[in-house]
Amino acid sequence: MTALPLVSPDELDELDFADSRLHAEHDLTEVWRRLRAERPFHRQPARGSQPAFWVITRYADAVEVYRSREFTTEHGNGLPTLLTGGDAAAGTMLAVTDGLRHQQIRTILTRAFSPRVLAAIQDGVRRTVDELMAAAVAKGESDFVRDVSANIPLGAVCDLLDVPRGDRQYLLGLTSQAWSSEHADAPPEDSWTAKSEILLYFADLARTRRGGDGNDVVSLLANCRIDGEPLSDAELMANCYGLMIGGDETGRHAISGGLLALIENPEQWDALKSGTVNLQKAADEVLRWTVPSLHGGRMATADVEVNGQSIRAGEIVSAWIASANRDGDAFPDPDRFDLTRTPNKHLTFAFGAHYCLGHYLARAEIEAVLDSLRRMVSGVRQTAPETWIYSSVLHGMNTLPVAFEADPAGLSP
Repeated sequence: MTALPLVSPDELDELDFADSRLHAEHDLTEVWRRLRAERPFHRQPARGSQPAFWVITRYADAVEVYRSREFTTEHGNGLPTLLTGGDAAAGTMLAVTDGLRHQQIRTILTRAFSPRVLAAIQDGVRRTVDELMAAAVAKGESDFVRDVSANIPLGAVCDLLDVPRGDRQYLLGLTSQAWSSEHADAPPEDSWTAKSEILLYFADLARTRRGGDGNDVVSLLANCRIDGEPLSDAELMANCYGLMIGGDETGRHAISGGLLALIENPEQWDALKSGTVNLQKAADEVLRWTVPSLHGGRMATADVEVNGQSIRAGEIVSAWIASANRDGDAFPDPDRFDLTRTPNKHLTFAFGAHYCLGHYLARAEIEAVLDSLRRMVSGVRQTAPETWIYSSVLHGMNTLPVAFEADPAGLSP
């Protein structure tokens, strides 16, 4: 792994936690540890046009924010929108809607995650993973992100949405720009353009599904009724967009980060190869360790106290999963990557009403990759430094160059 420079905890007052460069170019391990111990509710002051916000780093405090009805997502659920005036999809997209409308839309979307549908998609995930891994192993050297991990969640979420195969790479290109960038100085217009194109794509797709009898998510949303009324075009577009972004980004970054963690922890690679590791537990540890979503954002709707800290109505809070998932009060030996860890109540999928709908798919994708690795690969090494995305919301890699050594015997599926 590229040795990212550690940030000194003495620089706390100078750090801007909303700056994507801070997360892409630095190791914040000591910063999170210091904040949890000494300043678990750190208030970053206003800077220019950027308003002040709270940086919350302890597991217990993050859970309270997620649990409390005194915090809303309807001004945005991440710093990029909360600090710039709010989210245009508020009140229409599940992730940034609260209350009754949230429950109604979630109930509709939950129908798409029936056991029958999920079983079919999971079978497809296993086939896709084996095909991608076989090609990467045969190739010898590859970029694991672009050759393998980027293509796994894309296929699963597009199956869920029944996106035509010819459109999938186009959408992958857009999702990779919507909330992150390969470059520190990427203009914000790139992000907004990508988001707009995704929304317009699903608006067009939904029009073709109206009146049909499909059981994919787009069809369900296009033909459902709430209190006798169809969803608005804005709700249709926004919720397809939300599933596309969430379903693609979490799995992709967790899978890539999981392989890097195995390379850096050879004893865990050996445990995986032994065939004795429970893949469900191992997938949850990958999710805890890799932290595909760095934080969750909320705004206080009233004066509220969180574990002794007063927060005033209208103030912005950011609950940092990157820190909470390494909180020693919640996870024994938190800085150890341990595929056998149990219990493992990480916050990677958030907590409470906004617990990620796609958690089953993400876990299935990671389990399939771990299973394929232990069957097909006898060894893996990193051949060049990885590169990281620039984002204050997402955590993951643009590239991970590796060389695989095929396992001549392998393990049975």
